[in-house]
Amino acid sequence: MRLPEAAQPGFLLSVSECGLLRALQQAADALPLHCRATMRVPRLFPWPPIWRLRLFMGWRRNGHKPALVGMAGPPTLWARKLEKVCGARGFGVFQRRDFCVTPTSAQEVMLTCERYAVQRLPFAEVSEQDLAFFERVLPGRVSTDPHELKAVNIDWLKMVRGCSKVLLKPKTTSEVSQILRYCNERNLAVSPQGGNTGMVGGSVPVFDEIVLSTALMNQVLSFNAISGTLVCQAGCVLEQLSQYVEERDFIMPLDLGAKGSCHIGGNVATNAGGLRLLRYGSLRGTVLGLEVVLADGLVLDCLTSLRKDNTGYDLKQLFMGSEGTLGIITAVSILCSQKPKVVNVAFLGCPGFSEVLQTFSTCKGMLGEILSAFEFMDDRCMQLVESHLRLSSPIKENPFYVLIETSGSDARHDEEKLTNFLERVMDSGLVTDGTVATDNTKIKMLWALRERITEALSCDGYVYKYDISLPVEKLYDLVLDIRSRLGESAKSVVGYGHLGEPRAAKSGDWPLPQTSRPLCGLFRC
Repeated sequence: MRLPEAAQPGFLLSVSECGLLRALQQAADALPLHCRATMRVPRLFPWPPIWRLRLFMGWRRNGHKPALVGMAGPPTLWARKLEKVCGARGFGVFQRRDFCVTPTSAQEVMLTCERYAVQRLPFAEVSEQDLAFFERVLPGRVSTDPHELKAVNIDWLKMVRGCSKVLLKPKTTSEVSQILRYCNERNLAVSPQGGNTGMVGGSVPVFDEIVLSTALMNQVLSFNAISGTLVCQAGCVLEQLSQYVEERDFIMPLDLGAKGSCHIGGNVATNAGGLRLLRYGSLRGTVLGLEVVLADGLVLDCLTSLRKDNTGYDLKQLFMGSEGTLGIITAVSILCSQKPKVVNVAFLGCPGFSEVLQTFSTCKGMLGEILSAFEFMDDRCMQLVESHLRLSSPIKENPFYVLIETSGSDARHDEEKLTNFLERVMDSGLVTDGTVATDNTKIKMLWALRERITEALSCDGYVYKYDISLPVEKLYDLVLDIRSRLGESAKSVVGYGHLGEPRAAKSGDWPLPQTSRPLCGLFRC
């Protein structure tokens, strides 16, 4: 049974369409349990307003089971009910918190080769003989379906689009090696792709390159409970790895807003910083080893689990941040830290950016070893999150907001240090309002205000983003300068991010596509 077109990826459901889906659901419920999963009909539940319910049937978490994705922040009670109902019916539940359907989704995204003055290099085109070879190597995992290819051709921001006609889904390093060796001999261009959550268009083809997805390379190979060393394939989703190690009282050294979709291989290939960089450092320090397949199919095995290895050149560093240009990462060895027993999150309001910087300095001095994250966002970020995602700030309106996370092993010790810090910044006027969360539910609610900013921005227009490094005291000067330069041509220019990793995402005054939708500038610091 096939769902109506409105239930395909990228569409919102009207009230009548939701009624139709409910009728389909009732029909599915009347069938024996073993027949229901094959119908691919998602469970619905009455959560108002129903017209905001978003269905993405193109996403899968566990085999053939369809996933319900993109709920616009339902209350915890409804989220638990959804998990319970879908689990009972054999449907996977997967919320991608960094994804949002926008009016851009309904528009045709301009081809990259048309948007930019780029020329296709003299690579060969895929032939029937090539497809036959790929099918022999990857039986049942070669796709030429236009609907499936559309998802891998378009970047997350809906800004660029390739025109690949072939999608390959290997499961092992050997299969990747065979594919790249063959493509190298045939002069076929290949574009590796992980979770496709990047914001600079690097994960999608420019022309008709073959897309090689690591989505099925999602196995944990080993975990050492003594050293905390995790070895896994590159296609493992970051959030699933986090759940895996947390069950064993460890924590991943990397945390991102896109963790529900991004792959660990892509994280390493882009040298992602993330929310925990202040506490656990960059991936260059926590990644112990890599397995990489070079363009000619040669497998480079640097998959050591040793923290110190002075036996030669540290070749893995070449591939961290290379973004797939030197080879395809197929496996990762990463060092996980012990899971903290106590986590506290403070959400504070500051009257200016100078107060944010002083709060950061005071925070480092007073919280020291228990400080695990320090995030800031301006008032425009909060306005977008509240208006587009229906989230609400727990404190009064302020020009800037700060989120501080502490993690440690002694509740009384951590609480005392955090209390002393809060008293200091409140008495000195650095902070005008604030709240503290200690239970997991409230902590997630506060983190959502920070993690879903990009999602809110994508609902407001075309997002232009470019990463640059700046001294921390100059970060917000750039935001103010670009706001002044762009004027009314930019609907929003915002600043947010982690001060422990002082970098900003620069918006540019590049030519807009032929559309009436406004430019939405983004500064991710």
